[in-house]
Amino acid sequence: MKTKTPLICYNIKTGIKIESDETLLEYYNIKKYSINDDGSLNVFDDVNLYEKNLNSLPFKFHYVLGNFNCGYNKNLTSLEGAPKYIGENFYCHSNQLESLKGAPSYVVGDFYCSRNNLTDLKGAPDYVGRDFDCFRNKLTDLKGCPEYVGEDFNCSINNNLESLKGGPSYVGRNFNCSDNKNNLTNLKGAPSYVGGEFYCHSKNLTNLKGAPSYVGGCFYCHDNKNLTDYRNSFLSGYWY
Repeated sequence: MKTKTPLICYNIKTGIKIESDETLLEYYNIKKYSINDDGSLNVFDDVNLYEKNLNSLPFKFHYVLGNFNCGYNKNLTSLEGAPKYIGENFYCHSNQLESLKGAPSYVVGDFYCSRNNLTDLKGAPDYVGRDFDCFRNKLTDLKGCPEYVGEDFNCSINNNLESLKGGPSYVGRNFNCSDNKNNLTNLKGAPSYVGGEFYCHSKNLTNLKGAPSYVGGCFYCHDNKNLTDYRNSFLSGYWY
């Protein structure tokens, strides 16, 4: 007779892997699931770990077909155990993450990792179908983020970007790198295609070298007091 595979959990105080029965799933209101041979968890619905005072994820997830929300756990420093596939949206904002190691590789919807302590995006998903939001971190570059973002990409507000290199090459809707600290002086590494608006205002840009080849909406570059050279920029869109 085949023995039942134990569920792999993480001690939320120490982060150490432990075996557990399924009563802990009831505590986190996870009802539609299966357990794989390696002890990892498939969930056929949403997983809500929002504001649960976690310092580690409580299970080893394999995939989640709905939304996965582990935001506002102010002691959460790691995404170890996060699912590899997300059928809807993944939220890990407002934590203490210093790395995206362990993050999903494929997200059908939105990926929000804003309000953490990230200095780079290594470990970010390979594919994000809608929005990628990483504002209010400590980013110095965008290396590690997906090449393709289906809708909005937001790396604005209080990051420390010195370059846009490593960022997405295609953004289906809006791209926002405005209101960073004072290190970004040009747009080298910006996406080549932006389907909607492009925001790069309120920084110390001195030129627009590296700006997108195509912007479908408006191009906002106001409040850059040192911007004197408009050459080598795109030909489409509307200037502001």
